[in-house]
Amino acid sequence: MPRIILASRSPRRAELLAQIGLPFDVRVPAVDETPRDREPPDLYVTRLARAKALAAAQAGCVTIGADTSVILDGRILGKPRNRDEGISMLKALGGRSHQVLTGIAVSDGQRTESLAVSTKVTFRDLGPREAEAYWDTGEGADKAGGYGIQGIGGIFAESIQGSFSAVVGLPLTETESLLRAFGVETWKLRELYLGYG
Repeated sequence: MPRIILASRSPRRAELLAQIGLPFDVRVPAVDETPRDREPPDLYVTRLARAKALAAAQAGCVTIGADTSVILDGRILGKPRNRDEGISMLKALGGRSHQVLTGIAVSDGQRTESLAVSTKVTFRDLGPREAEAYWDTGEGADKAGGYGIQGIGGIFAESIQGSFSAVVGLPLTETESLLRAFGVETWKLRELYLGYG
């Protein structure tokens, strides 16, 4: 059975993959995440997911790459570069709906399959100092759109239509499906790894 490699430094993605009972190794690839001129958001996240999976690929392994972006008014909101940008992003998201796109790719080095998962997130109105107070927790500094739905940032989300795990960074249903498409016997792997059955 092939080993699974997660091509990400994100602790959230590692937690999600561990949550579904699969053993894996982490390899962090160096990938330029700059969007191309006029690149559609869904193509952007799948391109990066594929690039990460391929950059970390190893013989005898199946590699998972992923990338998440927040889209507001057709504009990609990546990780904030500084406090001002982070606060500006949060204020722009307040009282509105936005799209979270997560690209997921699986590769065995020869073949790579990818897709994008879209989730609609609606924020409540933010109070006058909430964006600053939230930013100062440090939670949103390394996250697309400047917030983490699985942490304190969850207090802003009035509704989520779609995959919660995709908003966190790894769509679990699609990850499972892609791994199976590459011959990973996920239930057998869980039985061996978790020691049940």
